[in-house]
Amino acid sequence: MPAFIQMGRDKNFSSLHTVFCATGGGAYKFEQDFLTIGDLQLCKLDELDCLIKGILYIDSVGFNGRSQCYYFENPADSENCQKLPFYLKNPYPLLLVNIGSGVSILAVYSKDNYKRVTGTSLGGGTFFGLCCLLTGCTTFEEALEMASRGDSTKVDKLVRDIYGGDYERFGLPGWAVASSFGNMMSKEKREAASKEDLARATLITITNNIGSIARMCALNEVRGREFL
Repeated sequence: MPAFIQMGRDKNFSSLHTVFCATGGGAYKFEQDFLTIGDLQLCKLDELDCLIKGILYIDSVGFNGRSQCYYFENPADSENCQKLPFYLKNPYPLLLVNIGSGVSILAVYSKDNYKRVTGTSLGGGTFFGLCCLLTGCTTFEEALEMASRGDSTKVDKLVRDIYGGDYERFGLPGWAVASSFGNMMSKEKREAASKEDLARATLITITNNIGSIARMCALNEVRGREFL
């Protein structure tokens, strides 16, 4: 970051702007660098305020007449799954799941009335960090690319691996994950799993955990809409 700020100074960025709006942890962590290196004052804005207002703004302006918010219809059916626009005509209350390095979950009752319900340290940073350890990848994009080519069922233990099919008494389908990375207890299955399979299983582990926490929060807090 200091090198980036120095580049801005070298190009006389401060002659165009003297106040720079910023949000997130970096607005605090690098505030002194912006002042001393870049000769710029930071106008620090709350990250979660900006997040909520940003979502509402993006929905209000749209793009080519279409909302930039969307949902998936038939998400469990790979052949019939569709990405469709979602319009925020009457959005409140809603649950906002902000996924970064970690995760914060907010219950939003109006533009200016919200609270942080909970969060988890298992987020995007966890996915990338574990992929670096397990696969040797060096970028987040590389981790996602590897995950897109992997098969998590070679790594995870599924309900059907335990019961031979669905667990009908509790409505658990055979394809549901019973134990993330559970197959890695077997030496034979460890040797059969590729780096791509490990990346995919890591992604499924993190997203399943976030989804489960978000669902419980939605049931307790808003019983309405969820946005990730």
